[in-house]
Amino acid sequence: MDRSPRRRPSRFRFRSVWDLDAPPAVVYRALERAADYPLWWPQVRRFESGDADGRTGTAVIRSVLPYALRVTATELLRDPAGGVLEVALSGDLEGWARWTVRPRGTRTRALYEQEAEVRRPLLRRLAVPGRPLFRLNHTLMMRAGQRALAARLEAQPEAV
Repeated sequence: MDRSPRRRPSRFRFRSVWDLDAPPAVVYRALERAADYPLWWPQVRRFESGDADGRTGTAVIRSVLPYALRVTATELLRDPAGGVLEVALSGDLEGWARWTVRPRGTRTRALYEQEAEVRRPLLRRLAVPGRPLFRLNHTLMMRAGQRALAARLEAQPEAV
C-alpha cells in the first residue's frame, strides 16, 4: 500500500473489542466462517465465496450511511491455536483486517483491528470531511455485530 502523505486522508484504522460469553474456540469458529456472517450480522448483506478452499470471498457491507462497500477478503493467516484470523482486503477498501480471540476471565475477548484505504472515488473525496461519520458508521456496524453474535452464541451455541 502506498503510504505517501497524499493518500493518508483516505486511510482509516479501526479497533473494536467484543467481550462474549462463549468459549474462545466457539467464538473463533463463528468468526472464521465469513460465509455465515450474513446469517447473523445485519450489516454484512451478502458474502460470495471466491474459491473452493474458502480462502477468498467477497462481501457487500452496508451500515447506517447510504452506501454499500464491496470488499474481497483473501486469507493471510488462519491460526486456531493462536486465535488469529487475518485477511487482506481489496475492492472498495484496500488493506488488512485481523481478529484475535483470547480468553478473558470467564469470557472471551475478540479484538478486531483493521487498516484500510478507501478506494471508491466518491468516498475518497469525502474522506476528510466525512471522517467522523465514517468512523461512527463503522462503530455502529461493529456494535451491531457484537450484539448479533452474542445473541447467536446464546441461542445456538452448538450451531456455531
